[in-house]
Amino acid sequence: MIVQLEEELKKLPDQPGVYLMHDKEDTIIYIGKAVSLTKRVHQYFQASHNEGLKKAQMVRQIARFEYIVTDSELEALVLECNLIKEHRPKYNTMLRDDKTYPYIKVTLGEDYPRVLFARQMKKDKSRYFGPYTSAGAVKDTIDLLNKLYGLRTCSRKLPKDAGKERPCLNYHIKQCAAPCQAYISREDYRERTEQAVRFLNGEYQPIMQELEEKMQAASGNLEFEKAMEYRDLLNSVKQIAQKQKITDANDEDRDVIGMAKDGEDAVVQVFFIRGGKLIGREHFYLKIETEDANSQILTVFMKQYYAGTPFIPKMIMLPFNIEEQEVIEEWLGGKRGQKVYIKIPQKGMKEKLVELAVKNAMLVLTHDREKLKREEGRTIGAMKEISTLLSLPGIARVEAFDISNISGFQSVGSMVVYEKGRPCRSDYRKFRLKTVSGPDDYASMHEVLTRRFEHGRAEREELKEKGLENAYGSFTKFPDLIMMDGGKGQVNIALQVLEELHLNIPVCGMVKDDNHRTRGLYYNNVEIPIDRNSEGFKLITRIQDEAHRFAIEYHRSLRSKGQVHSVLDEIPGIGPSRRKALMVRYASLEEIGNATVEELAETPSMNLQSAKAVYEHFHSADTH
Repeated sequence: MIVQLEEELKKLPDQPGVYLMHDKEDTIIYIGKAVSLTKRVHQYFQASHNEGLKKAQMVRQIARFEYIVTDSELEALVLECNLIKEHRPKYNTMLRDDKTYPYIKVTLGEDYPRVLFARQMKKDKSRYFGPYTSAGAVKDTIDLLNKLYGLRTCSRKLPKDAGKERPCLNYHIKQCAAPCQAYISREDYRERTEQAVRFLNGEYQPIMQELEEKMQAASGNLEFEKAMEYRDLLNSVKQIAQKQKITDANDEDRDVIGMAKDGEDAVVQVFFIRGGKLIGREHFYLKIETEDANSQILTVFMKQYYAGTPFIPKMIMLPFNIEEQEVIEEWLGGKRGQKVYIKIPQKGMKEKLVELAVKNAMLVLTHDREKLKREEGRTIGAMKEISTLLSLPGIARVEAFDISNISGFQSVGSMVVYEKGRPCRSDYRKFRLKTVSGPDDYASMHEVLTRRFEHGRAEREELKEKGLENAYGSFTKFPDLIMMDGGKGQVNIALQVLEELHLNIPVCGMVKDDNHRTRGLYYNNVEIPIDRNSEGFKLITRIQDEAHRFAIEYHRSLRSKGQVHSVLDEIPGIGPSRRKALMVRYASLEEIGNATVEELAETPSMNLQSAKAVYEHFHSADTH
């Protein structure tokens, strides 16, 4: 894990962004922002760096991390806030107060609109801008707009309250056009409001140029206090000008998609914007042909991705046009139940969001190439190593079997399947033993294998009769290799079953040493040693552990859920809850029979009367 983290640290870009720390369960435990991702994330793993006991505890739990690059620290901060609210990481305690960032609100629903400070966006007739990270800068900008355009700050109901009171001080110091006195027409006031909205939409240059000129003029006239005032206003405008692409004031659900390709590899990045906020993202790897056009690649992705995802947003933004765009829009609209729009933004905030998705796709493609190669080595490469080791070319599908019981109590069997080095969990199967009683692993394995392949052959015949020779049922796909949990004895049982069923499938055993660790493969009456550092060896260990885990979990579920019927069902007063409690506490019926009345009464759900009933049942003459 340490080596893997060191390799990932080397790939971090010297750019602003957000990083997400995961533990070994792949749970996000911390989300942070950085001006430089490489500098900030490296700090966590430096022995000399001290951020307190809590952060040190967090670092010890980090199994992997991921990151999203942004164009500025400001964007990283807002994205950090959105992601923390979505994921609630364990170690982001400083943000549990659900702090919100400020907006600028223009009350366009009023006859004489105001520009206000707001902490939340509401579904009203107002228009919102932001969020912004500096409340002070927002307040300064509101003051600036009111001064420049003479907008009102009062809460009077206009024009209803017009003329009822004298104009306020702002009118006398020439900072308000006094619509409360009808000194300005509604149309002229609306025009001033629209100018303020244009400023908030990003048309800053005229205002900034005017403030710069006034600052220089005041300085030239030795009016330094006035020059400092213009300077502070100018700085506030510059700060507010860093608009947030990460949050969309339209409060819409949309997917923003970017793509990057290189040779036979492509990565598609999808940003998920829900309720106007970027709450997460996912990237997808595609194997392509070098001559595939961008539009062709993205068309294939759109069809496959949205065929499987349950949520279709109102809008999907792409970096370029795709093939069959109108048909895909119609298809997605049918899935959503209302019209879906596919847009290729050409300017503004939406275009920059798409650019950000493309940039992140390129980073994933560039920096994760080695990771992709390692993953291929762990799966397809490992399977090729096993094929070479056994001189069995073309192994793609492997099935492994295991038996689980406790002193023969409710024996069960498991079948796990790996295809191209990856677990194929949809093909896993469980078996409850029907013909074997007692702890006889060989007889149990004979039953499991016989039932598996007889069922498969019956399914094949049934499909053939229906003219569906190329179709697949749950058991019809036979493995290229059977891997048994054990050595010569288990392998011979499998070979015996295959001979009885006239099947020709290679079988090998996964042999363990005295410490119960995998040491090699048993094949063709020979034990073949394996390099413990090879990917093939690691895959064999994973398969063996998975078969064992699957069997144990099935056996445990049968016991804990009380699905096993036993002599306990015959005892008066012992219902499902008491039977389940007894089976959870005791490993076998023999242990229950050897327990005293007092011990039985201590079992959850049991009382003295039911404990006596169980004891008497096991110790009466009829029982023996």
